[in-house]
Formats: sequence, C-alpha cells, structure tokens
Amino acid sequence: MILKSQVEWALHCCAILSGLPEGRYLSTKALAELHGLPKEYLSKALQSLSQAGLVDTTLGPSGGYRLAKSPGQVTFLDIVEAVEGETRTFVCNNIRTNNPCLPDDYCYSGPCAVARIMWEADEAWREKLRSVTLSDLERMLVRETPAKLWKDTFAWVLGRAG
Repeated sequence: MILKSQVEWALHCCAILSGLPEGRYLSTKALAELHGLPKEYLSKALQSLSQAGLVDTTLGPSGGYRLAKSPGQVTFLDIVEAVEGETRTFVCNNIRTNNPCLPDDYCYSGPCAVARIMWEADEAWREKLRSVTLSDLERMLVRETPAKLWKDTFAWVLGRAG
C-alpha cells in the first residue's frame, strides 16, 4: 500500500500546528516553506484537514490554519482518513468465482480467507494509527530532536504565525 504524499505532509503540518499558542494561525505559505513543499499542492492537503474538521482556518493577513481540537484528540488515523478517505485498503473482487473447476451450482458462503486476512491486517494498521495522537508524537519529537533545533524551529514558526 502506498499512501499519497499528502498524508506525510498533513501529518507534519499537524505536528507543527499542534504547537501553536491559542488563537494563533500559520499560513499555507509558512507551512510550505518550513517543509520545502509546493504551496499549491500543500493547500489541497490542508483543505482535506479543514473539511474533516481537524483544522480551523481564517482569512486575512494573519490568517492560516490551526488545530480545531487539542493535540490529544487528534489521531494519526484521523489525519490519514482526512486525506485518503475511510475506505478499506483492500478490495475483494471475489476472483475465486472465476475458477473453471467450480461446479455450475457451487456457491461460496462468506468472504474468502484472502479477504479476511487482508481486512484483519487493515484493521490492525488502523488500530495502531488510532492509538497514536499528536500529543504522543510531540513527546516523541521532544525526546528525539536536539533541543536547539526544537527551539529554533518553533521560534521560526512563531515569527510567522498570525
């Protein structure tokens, strides 16, 4: 399974937005500059997050995006589904019915083992993403990111936040 690049972009943008102080917004331009992304394409990912109710947006010179919920209420799955949709990653086309050895009156009951295994794997993946919030991510980043880089990044962000 390959997710759209916009999933990565949305996750990183939400990580940054989760650190904004109350009432502050960050523009698409600033988010694109921070991550080295094309603004026009990033705006599509941000629109998906907005339509899903994960970010709030405001217009004007100090406008932009901010999280609509607390970081502890936003999961990785919320963000992935905002960009990719909620459909299963595996679609069963029931090709087993094409078997030329099947008797004419044979009827399978229920989904095949392949579909069941794939759906179980999809649910396990979703459960993992459901279990990780932006607050969890922030704790990981604080541990793994050098303190000066962390401080400098947020100084940069706050210098551009409206």
